[in-house]
Amino acid sequence: MSKTTSIFARVEPEIKEQAEMVLNKLGISMSNAINIFLRQVVLQNGLPFEVKIPQNRPLAIKNQSRIL
Repeated sequence: MSKTTSIFARVEPEIKEQAEMVLNKLGISMSNAINIFLRQVVLQNGLPFEVKIPQNRPLAIKNQSRIL
């Protein structure tokens, strides 16, 4: 077995709980999910997803659905 090191991160309890629920359904531990993420960071030479600031544009009234 290879050597490992520990990472300590602070996360919001609700996010951690929701993530654990999803990961449990996938059969992946939190530790394995973090390892997958970090390996992808290395492979992609950056974050493995797009990070951007959303544009806060008002929705056009014609694009809003109406609930009756």
